[in-house]
Amino acid sequence: MEAATLRAPAATRPGAAVAERSWRDPAYQAFVLLRVGFTVAPIAFGLDKFFNVLVHWEKYLAGWINDILPGDAFDAMHIVGGVEIAAGLLVALKPRYGAYVVAAWLGGIIVNLLTYSGYYDIALRDFGLMLGALTLGRLAAKFD
Repeated sequence: MEAATLRAPAATRPGAAVAERSWRDPAYQAFVLLRVGFTVAPIAFGLDKFFNVLVHWEKYLAGWINDILPGDAFDAMHIVGGVEIAAGLLVALKPRYGAYVVAAWLGGIIVNLLTYSGYYDIALRDFGLMLGALTLGRLAAKFD
């Protein structure tokens, strides 16, 4: 048997280079789409927490969370906005870690919405987003 056939593929050898980034690779395309999406969306929504152009975000904050945070719901949304902007920037810079930060943040939002009656549809949407963020984290293990 030839020596070349016994050798492990380059991607599995210790010290192998990062996975090839080819625009023809559907996995890489998915990674880029998710990375851009989970960079832009948290930053955009985080900025909107300061300006309330898209929606008045305070209405989504469960009372029990408002009670444990300093200040009022308006102040809490500024904190939330700052965290979301930071999470989006982390995804842009290091998606391998940022994706899981975004997924955890979305998990917290889901808990908030499930404990505040009337926003179950938005909690379900955020669950889908959380799955997307987790997928980005897995793809980033290959491409980041």
